[in-house]
Order: sequence, then structure tokens, then C-alpha cells
Amino acid sequence: MKKELELVLPPEFVDDYTYQKNLAARELKLNTEEISAVQVIRRSVDARSKNPIFRAKAIVYLNEKPQDIFSPINFKPVKGNKKVLIVGMGPAGMFAALRLIVLGIKPIIFERGKDVQTRRKDLREIQQYGNVNPDSNYCFGEGGAGTYSDGKLYTRSTKRGDVNRILNILVQHGSQKEILIDAHPHIGSNILPKVVQAIRQRIIDCGGEIHFDSRITDFILGGGKIKGLIINDGEEILGDSVILATGHSARDIYYLLDKHKIKLEAKPFAMGVRIEHPQKLIDEIQYHTKEKNPNLPASSYNLTCRVGDRGVYSFCMCPGGIIIPASTTSEELVLNGMSVSRRDSPFANSGLVVSVDEKDWKEYKSFGVFAGLEFQKRIERIAFEAGGKKQRAPAQRITDFVKDEISKTLPGSSYIPGTISTPLHEILPENITYGLKKSLFVFNQKMRGYFTEEAQILAAETRTSSPIRIPRDSKSLMHNEVERLFPCGEGAGYAGGIVSAAIDGERCADAVGFILK
Repeated sequence: MKKELELVLPPEFVDDYTYQKNLAARELKLNTEEISAVQVIRRSVDARSKNPIFRAKAIVYLNEKPQDIFSPINFKPVKGNKKVLIVGMGPAGMFAALRLIVLGIKPIIFERGKDVQTRRKDLREIQQYGNVNPDSNYCFGEGGAGTYSDGKLYTRSTKRGDVNRILNILVQHGSQKEILIDAHPHIGSNILPKVVQAIRQRIIDCGGEIHFDSRITDFILGGGKIKGLIINDGEEILGDSVILATGHSARDIYYLLDKHKIKLEAKPFAMGVRIEHPQKLIDEIQYHTKEKNPNLPASSYNLTCRVGDRGVYSFCMCPGGIIIPASTTSEELVLNGMSVSRRDSPFANSGLVVSVDEKDWKEYKSFGVFAGLEFQKRIERIAFEAGGKKQRAPAQRITDFVKDEISKTLPGSSYIPGTISTPLHEILPENITYGLKKSLFVFNQKMRGYFTEEAQILAAETRTSSPIRIPRDSKSLMHNEVERLFPCGEGAGYAGGIVSAAIDGERCADAVGFILK
């Protein structure tokens, strides 16, 4: 027999099993001897009151053994002769490959970047010297953008697929079991590379193939179908279908599709800055205390408001994290954030972005479907120029930003390439500047102390999502005009994070399996 109940746990007892068992016994009016196990299946921090607590959803087992919440999948080698080509080894591509293996179909992945270990050298080049490898960076390489940029797993895409299956697969390949119970699960950029390597080995052991340093330079098309790919301007590879899972920064793929007159659509997105506070300040605001209990995690926030007809919101908040250069060419500056599993950096950072649409890029209308993309590129070039052309970030205290004043000094920052005082109120587009300024006062009402001279903004945060959508049929998930082509994940405009991209990868694999069975 088992019963479900909520346990309210002070931080000092969050990992104390004896305390949890005694509490469950009191709640159920039982003797502790009658309880064979207490299993926490969901856990979250509740900081609404003066004294933060953990709320734990638990199953109490009475005279029976608990069932493990971890459910590994039995992956078996593929035996059929069908093969599917996957472009990109980010979350969408990896989980599409794993799902194809379950379906008995051979996946062949082509990744323009390098494996996770070799990729580290190129990340060091960006951080220390400002040198950008256009095929190996924080966006491109094994595991995609998520590998070295935090590993946050929270998603609202619960109706699109089985989130628990995605989390279980990650645990099966080396992630912490805590991601199965935490309300806002997080792996960390120190652990994710090992998980990605284990998934790579799983795919290979089951008969799949993975090819690094393999940029897609053309499509093989005929009779309204995609038949294969051309790799690095030379090798021709044929397949039964193609899953296009390139991520939102593979702009060359959009241009390649357009060259073949394959339909694309412009879509709204959001751009702005990265905002950075001392983590201790965010903890004091969120936990209502000067001294945080060590069992409480580094606190986070999620802020949103409307400024006129635009949404302004925090994005990819990284408690105890650092800001990183996520540029993909040598003449742009793009910022992102990451945290390791401990989240022990003294800084908290988040994207702070304003929604943009066709009104903002009307001067680029001659670029057609790429107008929004050109607007995005312009902001990245402006930030690059303002930072001194070596991935140094233009920055400004937020108190100076709202007063239209240049910051005489800047706070310390986690951003390794360095910062330079810049009048961001002058170089950012007017509508973005206006939205950011107004939102800072609104957010300070929600989090007293958020607006402070200890905080600064760095430019530019531009890659919140793709400015392009690759249209597909809502049922078959196939491109509306090209048979056997399956646009997938963030780069196609159908996901926004590791888990939602992984879910979309599985959905596309299932769609491929349906037509190949």
C-alpha cells in the first residue's frame, strides 16, 4: 500500500531521510515502523514567506518496497537497412537519433563542429584571445549550444511529449538523479559534456554513425523529395529521410534552403542585453535574509512585463553563473550565460530582452524573409564594434543606462574577455532601449533591490530564438513542399531549450518511422 502527501521541509532537513520519515508518520498518524519507505518524487523551493522552505511531493510506502522513479530504456542495435540522415548533434539531433534506434532505424549524424573534448580548445580561444572558429564554438559542436551553456531543463512543453522520458535518458547517460525530482532541474556545464559523450557512444554501439567536422554544403533533391546531402563541398550521402536539427545559429542552412527555393517564414523573436547582479544580492532579495542557508540553491528569478505593445522578460537566467561569448563569426558579439552544477559563481546573470517583429526591421524589407535576420546581425556587429573587436563586451551600470549617462566605472563581471564602458542607451535600437528602461522599474517593484548600481548590462543578447521558421505540416512534421525533409528543433522554430528540442527530435523521429515502416 502507498500514500501520497506533501512534506514541508526546512532547508536543514531537505536531505534528512529520518526527518522525512518521522514527518510522514506524524502526517499519516502512523508509527514509523509501519512505513517501509518515503520516496520524494517532486521538490521545489517555496520562498514566499520570510523563512524559505522546500515543498516535497512524496510517496509513502506501507509494507511494500518502493518503485524506482528511474526507468532506463533498453537500446538495442539496429538491424534494418533503413537510414536517416540527421543534420546537427544538439539535443534535437541526439534525441532523434536515440528514438530512431528504438524504432530500428539507423541514424547517421553530421555535425559541423567538433567533439566535446576537442571543442574545449576553441572555447578557450574565444574566451582568452577573442578568436572565433565559425564551426566550433559555444553554439556549434557535439551537444549543440546546451553542452557548454548551463543545461537548464525546465520546460513548458509538457503536452508535446514525455518530459520524464527525456530526463530519464539523461540520467541513464550520466546526469544527476536529482533532475527527476527537482521542479527546475539543472545539469551544469561541467557534467553535460560527459552525458553527451555517453549518448554518442550509445548511438555508435547501437549501429548509428556520427561524423564531426561535417558541414552540410548542399542538398540532393529530385522529384519534390530530398534524397541526401553533400558534405564539405564533396562527399554525397544518400538516405531515406533527412532530419534538419541545426540549431538557431546555423544561418547558412537558411540561405541554402532559400537558394533551392524551399519555403521559409520570418517570425518574431526577442533581443536585448545580458544583465548581471551579485548573486548574494539576488539571494537576499529572494530569500529575505542576509545569510542564505547552505542547503538552499543559488536563487533565480523569472520576470516579465508589458511595455506598450511589447513583451519584456528575463531569459535563460543563470544563478551562480558566468556570461560567455556565443559568437559564431569573427565580426559579431553574441552573449549567453552558463552555470556549472554547483552554481557557485559570485554572479547571477540573465538575458533581459524585448520582443521584436516586422515593425523593427522594416528598413531591411529588401532582404525579404531574411529581414529580421539582418536586423539581428546588425545589433551583433554594433556590439562587436563597440567592444573593440575582440569579444570584449560593451557594458553600462543600469542606473546610468536609465539616466543616459556613461558609466565612469563598471562593477566586477564574470565575463572573461572583459568589459568596456559604453553608452548602450545610444547604440541599441530605440525601441529596445525604451523597453529595457521601463522594465527595470517594473522589475524593481517585483524584486526590491533589483534596480541598483551594483548591476550592469552587457550587449548583446540576440539569439533567444530563431528569426526564421522552416514550415512543416502539423501532422506529418514534414516540410510543406519537400517530401522526406523534417525541420526540427530550435533552428526550425519549433523548440526553445534542451528538453523541448529533445522532445521535438523524438517527435520527428516518430514521424520518420511512420513513413518508413
